[in-house]
Formats: sequence, structure tokens, C-alpha cells
Amino acid sequence: MTTVLATAPAFDGRSAVFAGTDVCREAGLTLPDGTGHPMFEDDVWDFTDVVGLPVQLALCTRRFDFTEITDERWRLVGKELVLAMLAPQHPAVAPLPRAHRTALHLTSCAGRLDELTRFCRWLSEHGVSRLAQIDTRIRDAYMAHRRYVLDEHGAVVGEQGPATRRAAAQVVVDLVNYRELFTADSVPADLRPWGGATASAIAEMPSGRIENKTQPIDDTVLQPMLAAALFLVSSLGPHAVELAQQIREADKLSARKTRGLRAVHVAPVAEFTELLNEYTDTCTPLPMLADHHVADRLASGWAADDPLLTLATGVLARQAGVTQFEARWMSRLRGPLEDAVTSVGIKEVFARDAAGVTAADPSLVLPWTLPLHRLQAVALVGIVRTATMIVLAAASGMRASELMELRIGCRLPLEEPTPGLTRYRLASKVVKGQPLGGTDDEWVVIEPVYRAVELAEDLHDDRHEGALLFGRFAFSVRYKWCGPPHPTRTCSSPASPPITPPSRP
Repeated sequence: MTTVLATAPAFDGRSAVFAGTDVCREAGLTLPDGTGHPMFEDDVWDFTDVVGLPVQLALCTRRFDFTEITDERWRLVGKELVLAMLAPQHPAVAPLPRAHRTALHLTSCAGRLDELTRFCRWLSEHGVSRLAQIDTRIRDAYMAHRRYVLDEHGAVVGEQGPATRRAAAQVVVDLVNYRELFTADSVPADLRPWGGATASAIAEMPSGRIENKTQPIDDTVLQPMLAAALFLVSSLGPHAVELAQQIREADKLSARKTRGLRAVHVAPVAEFTELLNEYTDTCTPLPMLADHHVADRLASGWAADDPLLTLATGVLARQAGVTQFEARWMSRLRGPLEDAVTSVGIKEVFARDAAGVTAADPSLVLPWTLPLHRLQAVALVGIVRTATMIVLAAASGMRASELMELRIGCRLPLEEPTPGLTRYRLASKVVKGQPLGGTDDEWVVIEPVYRAVELAEDLHDDRHEGALLFGRFAFSVRYKWCGPPHPTRTCSSPASPPITPPSRP
């Protein structure tokens, strides 16, 4: 039997059902001791510190901001709807005949709130001030608004994907399914959208029973990508570890020296003379300025043929113990600086003596990278790190959420079930379809995957046991950021044999 809740005769901003409710306690979400609990009346519900949330869940998704719903009545509807989905066993929610029987994940609730916010904004723009005004005409108009992509002249130029269409249908279905719960406003009692069809059916969403909704990558893309990633991991990986260590040591040294820097008002000739002598005595090239700083110097009037144009004078100043290089010092220091440049030259700081590796032409052995500025070195380490992700994702069958749950120490001890046969295993968590906190699981992988994880651990800046190996990442961003190898920065990868990644049931 359906329980109908009477609407208060005068709206006072309070919910007739959830007033004063501790949201996390009602939803069964655990927060660490000392952490503030979001209350129903709060306009922002912060779930950032909820115990057991998957690493994959973005920080923005952990904060539910109801202030985007400007109408106070509809904002209350949004809060009541979201909490009902988080706490389906609440005494006022459980009797509703079409309410969800299991709690929705925070990700799903965030998506429902986003679409409700969008729907309320659209209603206001079209002169609708009460949910009770919604009828089939308004329902269909909103579906058309979300379904089609229009150009600046209002002509249809495309169609949104089924996920967008389903979200648009679902918001209307939710308002119908939970209408008896709402205090301040609700849709008409006789509104039955699309004859009771599900949002997925309305959106014509593929079921996934015939084939995966996400199509497999074509071999013309997968094989070159995987071959390049395997080359980076196997051939360049050990060198990238050394480069990462060089960056860390340089940063630590710089931090120590920065603490002892002093500001001076006269040219520190003695300090620079001693420093430059160290460079010339050891035949060490002077540090080179990054390209964008060179461009700044040219724009400020430096001559293109100035022998000090690319010299990182600021770096030298800090090495000499002063905070910065003053332009007015140049008249006194130019002579010693030019002499040092003539003697030892100027060069990028990192990877100056790069080891050789075999190029695509086996007869050629080239430095694995040319000398790099710091940002270039950090970027190159990041590219190798992305290569480990590619090998893991393509050859292990692990989902993105499972990759993000990997931690330092996830490589389990090797097993030899039969002589000569080695079993490689990784420990992570299954998140999709599992209770909050995920379920511990193990994956049997091939050796290149195991070695890729080992390399990712070696590249990690914080190698204490249990630290997240990758953390949350957007692979599409990392892949585009890597781009094709810079022709002057790394040698070309040799052809690698094709690998057929295992399928995921």
C-alpha cells in the first residue's frame, strides 16, 4: 500500500520527511572520527572523506551542490530525491511502490542530481514555475532538447548519445516514482511518462547482451600503441628510473640551498668567480635556460647573438647562495660568465650523458634521450609512466577502476605451480557492482604486465607500502598529452611482435 504524505499548508523550507537528518548516518556511510557530517538542511553535502569510496570517484563527484537549483522548493525536492536514493530503507521511502530497493552509488546519485539541476534550469527558462505544470508536452520538449544537437540557427546537426537521452528520461521517471515523498512540489498524480517504460528503453540504449557497448580498439591502433608502450617499458624504463631519481635529488638539493639563500645589493663577484671555477675545473657545462625564458629575453631586447642569451643566470645565482640575479650586475659579471661559456659551454641540466639504446635500425645505437630541461625530464618520466598504464590496461584485462586501486606492493610473490612455469599475480580491488570499499581480488597476468607494475613502482615518488600506484587518472588526457614521440628527444622504437590481450568476461 502506498503511503501518501500530506503537504504542509504553508511551505517553511523544511522537509516533512527528512528534517534534521544526518545524511551519512541515514545512508549508512562511514566518516572518520572528527569529520563533519553533512546534514539534510545543508546546501552542500560533502562526501569527500567517506570511508571506502573508490579511488576512481572524482573529488567533484563527492560534493553534492544543491545551490545550482535556484528555486527553493525544487532544491528541497532535489535533496529529498537524492537522500531517498541513498537510503531506500527509510520508513518513508520503503513503502513507495516504484522506489529503488537498493541504495544507489554516490556516482549515480551525483548524475541524477546533475540532470535534475539541468531540468529545473530548463523549466525556469521556459516559464514553468511548478512541477505540477509538467505534462506530456513539456516532457517531450525536454527530451527533444536533450536528444538533438542544434547549430546557431536552431537546425538539427546531430544527436546525443543514449546515455544522455537516458539521463533526460530518468529525471522525469524519478520525479514520478518519488512524487509522494516530496514536501514542497510534485508532478501531477496522473503523469505516467512513456506508458511506464524504463529510461533505458526510452533512450534506445544498447543492452550489451549482444556485444560490448564500448567497441574494441582496432588492431591498426592497438598494435602500434602497445608496441610503443612495451618498448618504452622494457628498453627505456630503466633509464627513466635513473632520470626520475636525478630529478628528485636535484629538487632536494635545490630545496636545501633555497633555505640558505640571502639577498645582496652588490654584485657577488667573489661568489660567482668561485662557482664558475668549479664548472671549468670539472669541465661541466653551465645550466641552460628553458626555451620560453629565452623567448622572454629576446622580447625584452636581448641580442640573438649574445653568448649569454641561453645561460640560466638565475640558477647560477642560487648556486652562488643569493636569491636572484640582478640585471644591474651584468656589467661586472659578463666577462667571467662569457669566459666560462667559452670554456665549458651551456647545456640542459638533465640526462646529459644518456646511455645508448638500439634504435629501429638495429645497426644504430643512439642516446635514449638528448639532454633535457627539468620540465622536459618530468614530462618524459610521465610518458614512460603512461606506457606502464597502457601495458597494464591492454594486456591484463583490468578495468580502469581496478587499475586505480593498485598500490605499492601489489605484486604478489611469484609462484611456480609446475617446474619451469611461473605465475605472476597482482592484488587489487573489484569496485564495479561491489559494496562500498570494493572487494579484494587477484589477477593472474603475463610477465610484461608484472614488469610494468614493477617499473611504475620504481618511478613512484612515494614508495611506502600501500601508497596508491597510479591514483585517479584520466587516461584519455594522459594519452593525448603524451602524443607522438618528440623526434629529438627519444629514439624510435623497434618493431615489436603483436600481442593479443586476454579478454575480460
